[in-house]
Formats: sequence, structure tokens, C-alpha cells
Amino acid sequence: MAKTNKRKALGRGLSVLLNDENKKVNIGNIIEIDVNNISTNPNQPRSNFKNESINELSKSIKELGLIQPITVKELNNNKFQLISGKRRLKAFRLIGLNTIPSYVRKANDIESLEMAIVENIQREDLDPIELALSYNRLLKEINLTQEELSLKIGKERSTISNYIRLLKLDPIIQSGLRDKFLTMGHARALINIKEKDKQIEIYKKIIKNGISVRDTEKLLSNTKKILKKENNNYKSKFINQAENKLKELFDTNISVHSNNSGKGYIKIEFKSQENLENIVNKIKSD
Repeated sequence: MAKTNKRKALGRGLSVLLNDENKKVNIGNIIEIDVNNISTNPNQPRSNFKNESINELSKSIKELGLIQPITVKELNNNKFQLISGKRRLKAFRLIGLNTIPSYVRKANDIESLEMAIVENIQREDLDPIELALSYNRLLKEINLTQEELSLKIGKERSTISNYIRLLKLDPIIQSGLRDKFLTMGHARALINIKEKDKQIEIYKKIIKNGISVRDTEKLLSNTKKILKKENNNYKSKFINQAENKLKELFDTNISVHSNNSGKGYIKIEFKSQENLENIVNKIKSD
């Protein structure tokens, strides 16, 4: 009797490993799952998959098999949702394999998102914008601080900050960075130009003339000086107009002073107490 019971117990264990549809999948097991029963994660942080990369992975799986199982979470009715391993799942479907080795984890939506993003960050072939978006999602959606994120992924806070700053670039430049038309060094230099139209103008010059990062920095330095001069000229014109209007209104000598940030003060002169009272009354009446 003891032997019979032992055989039955082994049979149940084997049925789980073989993904018997009538049995509950044990969390923590690596099992074979039908690829048609796995849905992709709607929060998948990576959106840019190259066909060439998928084809290379498919060939590798044909020759060597799958080295690392994908990670999924169980939904219901023998359905699963992908947490990480979208390239591997795509490759299996491309080859035409019906099942894929999968590690089943228990995770809620937030945990699934965090695991998917962190796994993607560890990849070496992510472009800078994908990394920036991933870091930003961990900060915004998972509510991590930069310090917590730094500890979790083993990156310096300054590195994380530099990547996230890339998202301030015009979308056209972000696209160019993803397509390797320019380097991270070029992009970090362009961030210092706040005017998006100037960013695009310099970006086009970089692409057209093959300008190096160092020469780009020199070009940006000259551009910033020109923009500052243009800005100062505009301010000077505006201040002169303001001074003339105030002099005409109060019938006295008035000077307007402004710094580079646009802050400043107005100096009003008066010739007598009566003149001062007239100025005050005009201010009150206005």
C-alpha cells in the first residue's frame, strides 16, 4: 500500500511539471507553457525590438536551446502573463515551437512592472532613450527615489540623472539618438540649449557635417553667447520703452534696472514733496 501511495504522489508531481490543465500550477516552478497561453505585459518597458536581433536569438535557440527561461505570472484558466523575456518568446514563436520553459512567479501589477523594467535595464543592448524611459518609469510609477533606484540597479545617482535629462530633448533628437545618428555625448551637450528650435538646428548640423562631441560643445558655447546677446538686446529695448512710458506718465526722471533673470527695480526721482504727492496719487488712481 505504501508503494502505491508513493507512486500516486509522484504521478501528481509529474502532472504539474507537464502543465496538466486540470492542476494548479505551483508558484516557483519552471514548467513548459503553451506559447499561445502567454499574453504580453501591457506595461512592457521595451518597445523597440529589432528583427535582426530576434532572428539571431532564434538561431541560437535552435542550436543551443533556451539557456534562461522566461518569467511569467499565472492569471486564470491556465493563462499566463509575461513578466520578462519578450525576445525569447518572440524567438520561440518564430521558430514554431509550441511550448517554452517558464518560471512562474507570484506578482501583482506593480511588482510585474518593476521586475520587467529592472530586467530590461540589465540588458547591454538598450539604447539611451529606452534606459531613460525605464529609469523614469521606476521613479514615477513605482515611486522609487533616485537613491533607492541607484541601490536596486547598481548605478550611480548621477548616471541615472544624466539619462533622465535626455527626455528633455526634442523628440526628433531622441529618435536620432535611438537610431545612433548621434552619441550620448552629443545629446548631453544639446540638453544645455533650452530653445527647442536651436536644438534642432544644431542637431541637423551635427548630422550633416559629422561634427564631433568636442566641436559640438564649442558650437553650443558660441550659440549660448549669441542667444544671451540677443536676449539682452531684447531686454534693453523693452526696458527703454518701459522707462519712456513711465517718464511720460509721472513727468519725472525714472530708471528701470534689470538683471539677466529678468528681476530688477524701478528708481523714481522727485523734485519736491508736491512732486512726490502727485506721483503717489497717480499710482493710487491707476
